[in-house]
Amino acid sequence: MTETSQTPDDAARHASKMAKKKAARDKIMATKEGEKGLIIVHTGSGKGKSSAAFGMILRCIAHGMPCAVVQFIKGAWSTGERTLIEERFSDVCQFYAMGEGFTWETQDKERDIA
Repeated sequence: MTETSQTPDDAARHASKMAKKKAARDKIMATKEGEKGLIIVHTGSGKGKSSAAFGMILRCIAHGMPCAVVQFIKGAWSTGERTLIEERFSDVCQFYAMGEGFTWETQDKERDIA
């Protein structure tokens, strides 16, 4: 680890700079009137989307924040994630699984595109 040799002047300058930043941030936050919702969409090819999304949901649950999962999957089959959320955390998290299955199952181009 690198040792830093900070002079009292450096520390005072840093503290002053951070105090100004905090005052500016506090001024901005004082104008805020309430909390807003947030929608996060995980898309793309490859792996990791569900893991990232469920990690964020668990953090929200742990902090007592209301949340919901809207999962667009290839069918409404049962998943462990859904079972866990619905059985243990239904008071803070709603779960919706959307999807009719793989497009080759429907055989209806108009519906698949819509």
